Amino acid sequence: MPISIAFIAHDTQKDDAIALAQKYRTTLSRYNLIATANTGKRLQTATGLTVELMRSRREGGDIEIAARIIAGEIACVICLFDPDSAQFLSPDLLTLLRVCQIHNVPLATNLATADTVLQALAKSRLAYLIFNPVAGQGNPDADLALIRQILEPQVQLKVIFTQPDRNPADRAKAAIAAIQAGNSTDPNTDFIIASGGDGTVSAVANALIGTEIPLGIIPRGTANAFSVALGIPTGLKQACETILTGNTCIVDAARCNDCPMILLAGIGFEAETVERASRDMKNLLGPLAYLVAGAQQLLEQKPFAVAVEIDGSVSQFQCAAITIANAAPPTSVLAQGLGEVIPHDGLLDVTIGISRSENLNLSDRLLAIDTIGKLFASALVKTPIEHEDLVCLRTAKIKVTATPPQKVVVDGEIIGTTPVEVECIPGGLTILAPLASNLSSVYG
Repeated sequence: MPISIAFIAHDTQKDDAIALAQKYRTTLSRYNLIATANTGKRLQTATGLTVELMRSRREGGDIEIAARIIAGEIACVICLFDPDSAQFLSPDLLTLLRVCQIHNVPLATNLATADTVLQALAKSRLAYLIFNPVAGQGNPDADLALIRQILEPQVQLKVIFTQPDRNPADRAKAAIAAIQAGNSTDPNTDFIIASGGDGTVSAVANALIGTEIPLGIIPRGTANAFSVALGIPTGLKQACETILTGNTCIVDAARCNDCPMILLAGIGFEAETVERASRDMKNLLGPLAYLVAGAQQLLEQKPFAVAVEIDGSVSQFQCAAITIANAAPPTSVLAQGLGEVIPHDGLLDVTIGISRSENLNLSDRLLAIDTIGKLFASALVKTPIEHEDLVCLRTAKIKVTATPPQKVVVDGEIIGTTPVEVECIPGGLTILAPLASNLSSVYG
């Protein structure tokens, strides 16, 4: 559904148009407003809302609005006529009426019909779609067209494209501000959709932590780990249909050194593997890029000493990898020591891979491969693994110090090196996800 509302008002009707805009200011703030020049200027002054000014009606402003209707950009037209005016049925206004009729756009010509139309729009859902055009390996234009085709009959969709030089979280914060300013009566009416890879989804989700604004996810990346972890379909059509159901669930989030986290933090092996899996490698191999990078890193990984602090108690280990997970799919094998990462229990799942020597020989590396295989099997059957080279636990907060300092990856991005402190944020996110009955393994 389009997200613009057009205003036209004869001189004798401008006061009524202003009164109407003031009455529905909260609703109108959710939409793009356009108006003929004089009407638009008065609306801006009276309401403080931003109005895109067309030409005056005498100069063809109503024809410009008609063109926007034909382009599919207008949700409704508020056109208040002076019934005594000789120009009431002038050819240009008849053109506007005809275009609204052809394109099935609501046209309100008096205050009663305008009230009805705006009340309906006040109850409609509006979604800010933050769309990463460079994510994945598909055709972004075709993907966006399909998303529009599925969603727009039921949702007013405002598309915001990510930019290489701007964090998607900034775009999300602007959308959050617009939702919070324009929808004080029902915070669940408007929502945000992230469409891209895990980097895009993570950035948008991080901005939403604690806001209670629902997040819809349309995965289009390489791994789509967060979607898989929550049982959200990875196909475009199915993901869009999941959003349209409107079913929400509450899941945890976390912070790692004050950096928001929705998936996991990896120290050592996982961080090095992610850094090896370059964009070119992911474009060429897709999800296999991480497998290839992991195999390469396994041949070079060196053990390191760590101090793990939980509830004031410190434990010392010699290890090659530590994974601290808030949510993780089965393919994130290094997070699966407990068999299943539960995304709504208020706890972090910690898996520590112990090293028995300071230098890994071939036998040690083969044992590491065997351990990874057992972790994957553990995830498939959702059963905790018992292995002498693994320490597995759940905690709400953890601090890790490594010697020498190790790289740290959070939600697929290297954020620096140890030490790190990770703390769970229980119930931090509201997600549009499949019905809980279909996700018993995820939501209990």
